[in-house]
Amino acid sequence: MIRVVLPVHLRTLARVGSEVTVVVPPPVTPAAILDAIETTFPMLRGTMRDHVTRERRPLVRFFACEEDWSHAGVDSTLPEAVASGREPFLIVGAMAGG
Repeated sequence: MIRVVLPVHLRTLARVGSEVTVVVPPPVTPAAILDAIETTFPMLRGTMRDHVTRERRPLVRFFACEEDWSHAGVDSTLPEAVASGREPFLIVGAMAGG
């Protein structure tokens, strides 16, 4: 089971707590996690990535093991600590403005 922490606005939309779990077969990648989240919580489709291009939305960031994975390839294999469920995969709504 992969642990995923969602930002508050997505938690509200999905009606879940701060952390959800999804089943992701190896290799565990950001794309595979998003696929599992969108399958389990269909109301979140398109909120984290574009429907057509499947690219990450501009104000959404991904973190694993205290590292920013936002610009890593979506098919990059995440650390073992995330794959084993010891550490969560964080989806964060970025702040913008001045």
